[in-house]
Amino acid sequence: MPIQEYLGTSFEDLDREYVDGEIVERAPHDQPQSKTQWHLTGLIWDASKNRPLHGYISMRSKVAPTRVRIPDFSIYADPPEGQVPSQPALAVIEIVSDDRFAQLMEKFEEYECWGVPHIWLADPARRCLQKYAHGSLTKVAALEIPEFNVRITAAEIFG
Repeated sequence: MPIQEYLGTSFEDLDREYVDGEIVERAPHDQPQSKTQWHLTGLIWDASKNRPLHGYISMRSKVAPTRVRIPDFSIYADPPEGQVPSQPALAVIEIVSDDRFAQLMEKFEEYECWGVPHIWLADPARRCLQKYAHGSLTKVAALEIPEFNVRITAAEIFG
């Protein structure tokens, strides 16, 4: 399917990603993932009250000419342009559900190549956070965006 056709397509259920001409299904959100996404929304909303941060849930993002990914949560320093932004987010957060590890790592690599400076994985079952950089994940105590003095701890996210 050509990318323009995909961009004009809507799906009855969960939105799908686009990878090199193929439609890719995403794992449905489970209760822990949805709750984590809800908490992140509130925390980023609070941080945005005195910082130029804009949070988006499950928004299509054109990470490469033939790839559209849908991060669980994206943060931009300025509102992105267009319905499907092609400029990199300031940060992306993927929340573990039924996602396969290899698929997540592929997405993280794409986000890094796209130019996203802050890439994180939130794991509600283990109540932990990890940061992605250069092909590996490292456990961290908080999601940090130092250029905007943002620090959100695992305890704040997972309750």
